[in-house]
Amino acid sequence: MCGMTTAERSLGAVREKVLAELRQDIVAGRLRPGDRLVERELAERFGVSRVPVREAVRALVAEGFVYFVTPRRALVRRLDATDVQELFELREALEVYAAGLAAERATPEGLAELAELLERAAIATETQDGETITDINTLFHDRILSMAGNGLLMSVMEPVDGRLRWMTRRNEEWSTLLAEHRGMYEALASGDPERARASALAHVRTNYRHTVRQLFGDDAESGEA
Repeated sequence: MCGMTTAERSLGAVREKVLAELRQDIVAGRLRPGDRLVERELAERFGVSRVPVREAVRALVAEGFVYFVTPRRALVRRLDATDVQELFELREALEVYAAGLAAERATPEGLAELAELLERAAIATETQDGETITDINTLFHDRILSMAGNGLLMSVMEPVDGRLRWMTRRNEEWSTLLAEHRGMYEALASGDPERARASALAHVRTNYRHTVRQLFGDDAESGEA
């Protein structure tokens, strides 16, 4: 069976670059819900043909960031309360399970990586650097998934990870997030899976309430994720 040609590999690399930058623009809020993604404009911005742009937009649709109003009109998606609840329900099920596994399988090296991320998060929290905080917090959760040592679990989380980051970027109660992550670290370092699961569950549910409040206001009705 023949592998990909050089041209195909090059096109794939360009598509992935465009996809990554557009995804990050959405997560960081530079592209907002309702904004239109115009192939011609994006091709000019990235200095590429429309083909990788078209493929990147389709990938964003598959990931849940973008939707087609018509076959040629793509808009950044606006999440509703049901979208948020369903995503956090999935996050709760998977991250709580992962935390228990990570507590059982944590290594000194893995715990040292988490501690280093917490130090970086503390500095970013002091300077109120929201984008850096979001990036570090994402790495923190990624490391816990990695420590869990379950490749299938990571592959299940991957398609929704970007949308979760997109939502939790709205949660600007950064000091609370830092305190909760420190608590999660201590639970993981204890080696007690029950304690780790309880800490992760409390964190996900608190984050859900904060995210709903930021997205929909103080009067939004929300149940537990």
